Amino acid sequence: MRPRPACASARLTATAGFRNTTERMLQKSFRRPQFFYTTAPLPCPYLEDRLERKLVTELSGADAEALHDRLSRAGFRRSHNIAYAPVCPGCQACIPIRINGRAFRPSRTQRRVAAANAAVEGFEVPPRATTEQFALFQRYQAARHADGDMAAMGFYDFRAMVEDTPIETCMVEFRDPDDTLVAACLTDRLSDGLSAVYSFFDPRHSARSLGTFMILWLVRRALALDLPHVYLGYWVPESRKMAYKAAFRPAEILWGGQWRSLTSAEVARGPEPVPPHAEPVSTG
Repeated sequence: MRPRPACASARLTATAGFRNTTERMLQKSFRRPQFFYTTAPLPCPYLEDRLERKLVTELSGADAEALHDRLSRAGFRRSHNIAYAPVCPGCQACIPIRINGRAFRPSRTQRRVAAANAAVEGFEVPPRATTEQFALFQRYQAARHADGDMAAMGFYDFRAMVEDTPIETCMVEFRDPDDTLVAACLTDRLSDGLSAVYSFFDPRHSARSLGTFMILWLVRRALALDLPHVYLGYWVPESRKMAYKAAFRPAEILWGGQWRSLTSAEVARGPEPVPPHAEPVSTG
């Protein structure tokens, strides 16, 4: 075989390099823009006589995990394949909150809850809705949120809530020693923690504080995975149903554009309002 001239090899190398550079430029050029939308005003699910508006965006494609990570650190939550955050005019009631797992110290009450449920085991299973989970979900909704929209959900709605996820998600099933399902928590995994998307439990066992037990379990699981945080969604000091999240200390809140420690004084009275010129949200 006749050897290829040096100039021809150089031309091939230059052509290949140009092609690779062009492909990288095209990949950057054609990266799908991320669109955000504001929803129409709807009645607030937490506070009477108030309206809520949300900023929403779709989570999809190869960048869904990374985008979800960044948005979670910016105070967004996930529902199905949508990330959302409250943008209610003149209201700062919904405060993103997360537990600092590495510094967490359970209170005396939380230690009693853990001891009372010591026989309960948590099992991480794929996000596949089951009729057993749905039956538990229905009992929970009927007893705790009968006047809410979720009480009217059918099985296919429930299945969509569990299975429509573009990121790493699991359902944690909590079972008694006789294998009875007593609680469950739909959970997302982030690069810096676990996020409790939605939890529910058997209302017949309300005295066991299974909601608290699930959060304690998530803290232990995050530490086992070497993840520093457990994201709990929004702390709403004015809402009895949402105020409990501040009981897991030390906690951090996203306030004034930065994650910072929640103080005891703020638990009692809520943080001071953020001025309109506050710094933009940090995703760190």
